[in-house]
Amino acid sequence: MAGTLLLSTGCGAETATGPATASSPAASAASSPATAAAPSPPVAGTVAPKVEPTGGPRPVKPTGDADDPRKVPWLKARPYKNGRTLRVVWWSGVEPCTVLDRVTVKETAKRVTVTLWEGPSRTAQNVACIEIAIQKSTTVKLRKPLGTRKVVDGARVR
Repeated sequence: MAGTLLLSTGCGAETATGPATASSPAASAASSPATAAAPSPPVAGTVAPKVEPTGGPRPVKPTGDADDPRKVPWLKARPYKNGRTLRVVWWSGVEPCTVLDRVTVKETAKRVTVTLWEGPSRTAQNVACIEIAIQKSTTVKLRKPLGTRKVVDGARVR
């Protein structure tokens, strides 16, 4: 009982004896300028975590059903399968709030431009979307092996 009473008075909630009043120690401590904490400033944007998830990026395939898709920058693109395939990794949101709509690839003799397009799924209705970053990956097949060509992020090209 003493632990519950102490915890509830420390939180400024109603105690077993009633709500905290201006004469109670909890109320006077909460109103003291020395102990009052200012509210945290709002977060201006999302920041990717510094540590990647232990399970690795979540593999996804383009759905083709995003509503008003936009270009999304990616982190890395690594060739495999004799340079004929690229594995592209990026930070994204949770599905169905953020889905990979499509991947466009433009190949020239000197470079390969890969552009990821994401947006909310058209099929998602009345869904609560949490703002959490997850790492995703997708594979892209090339017409010719990568060779010495440079891989460029289409979302970062102006």
